[in-house]
Amino acid sequence: MRIEVTRDVFKLAQVFTISRGSRTEAQVLTVTLSDGEHRGWGECVPYARYGETLESVTNEITGLPADFDRQDLFDLLPAGAARNAVDCALWDLEAKRAGKPVWELAGLAAPKPQTTAYTLSLDTPEAMRAQATQHSFRPLLKIKLGTPDDMPRLEAVRAGAPDARIIIDANEGWSAEVYADLAPHLVRLGVDLVEQPLPAGEDEALIGMARPVPVCADESCHDRASLADLKGKYDMVNIKLDKTGGLTEALALRTAALAEGYDVMVGCMVGSSLAMAPATLVAQGAAVVDLDGPLLLAEDRDAPLVFDTAGVHPPTKELWG
Repeated sequence: MRIEVTRDVFKLAQVFTISRGSRTEAQVLTVTLSDGEHRGWGECVPYARYGETLESVTNEITGLPADFDRQDLFDLLPAGAARNAVDCALWDLEAKRAGKPVWELAGLAAPKPQTTAYTLSLDTPEAMRAQATQHSFRPLLKIKLGTPDDMPRLEAVRAGAPDARIIIDANEGWSAEVYADLAPHLVRLGVDLVEQPLPAGEDEALIGMARPVPVCADESCHDRASLADLKGKYDMVNIKLDKTGGLTEALALRTAALAEGYDVMVGCMVGSSLAMAPATLVAQGAAVVDLDGPLLLAEDRDAPLVFDTAGVHPPTKELWG
């Protein structure tokens, strides 16, 4: 089997800012697998927060042997961006060989459109209110926060989009004291959930703390092995394929998390429709879906995912799966 890795850059529609910094483009790796007759592909977004770079992830992928299958990947690569792109490419290749969609091969029900969040970039309260007003027609808005001065931003977004559901991603940016102070205001302003309020290494403080709004583990949850450390801290887990290391583990994590009583959120890094396509299968029936990556781009893949009033639609076979 031939493996090809390419670097692709997609310009963002506008500067995208979170508590860790800003970006104007999405840099991704595209993996193409070919058996001489069929080709499958997948995309990943190396993330510096997890010690990944474009170079390191490329080296992981190009270091794979000539012959392997999806089960072999669990021994060959750790959970992360590299395994994600290869795993999703293998699923796409298997679908093309079989002439059947991935959802059928995986024993899933036919996927349907899912309502997705739309993310507002971290900015001044005035700018975030303007963003919220512009996107107030969307049913679910996600706010990037994670600073000591977040209340004016949250108030501004609620004023700009009074009818939208709101979720918050603090990106590990709060202390336990800041979160405890903000929690009652989250309830007052009708926030549905808050993602990763505390740093992953300091989230023991959540044990015993009142959680009037559901708290979702993001950086604290990568794959099934993470679940043991989440008890008593979180109500929900955010499943991202670049963390789980692909669709195979993402589906397994969803099953395990639901069995242990967690609600499920399905999220993404900022990538193209190719990166979101496999995640639409994991997102079926999830409590919260956040697959808005393509909506943040100024350019996308050919045969991109469709976003409309019904939500994000499953991919066509021309894109993936």
